[in-house]
Amino acid sequence: MVALAERPCTPCRGGVSPLTPSECASYLVEVPDWELRNECRTVARRFRFPDYRTALAFTNAVSALAEETWHHPELVLGWSFCEVSLTTRKIGGLHESDFVMAARIDALAAGPLDSAWLPPLPAPRWVPGSAKG
Repeated sequence: MVALAERPCTPCRGGVSPLTPSECASYLVEVPDWELRNECRTVARRFRFPDYRTALAFTNAVSALAEETWHHPELVLGWSFCEVSLTTRKIGGLHESDFVMAARIDALAAGPLDSAWLPPLPAPRWVPGSAKG
């Protein structure tokens, strides 16, 4: 059997039924840190990071993957986390491609996050009353 992350992430054109709860459960075996939400219409996961910049790097990496595969998740970025939610809007629920994308996002999180995903830091700001350096 081909690993979920290695399957093609084909855009759903509609005209198919969303996955049933039991079909979703079989895919969750391969992405166990994800959870079903909204009556099995969404699969989501909150990723934790040591700081905001690392969470931002991950969010940017997921955005690039989304553009590459043309499968765009909802992303919520906050201090030390990024929450990712996937659904296939054309069918109003989940499709195999949502789980393929989840597996690929897990692979991104497991690898090193390259600083290329980050904008440069701004120059330090001088605060009145502090020493200029």
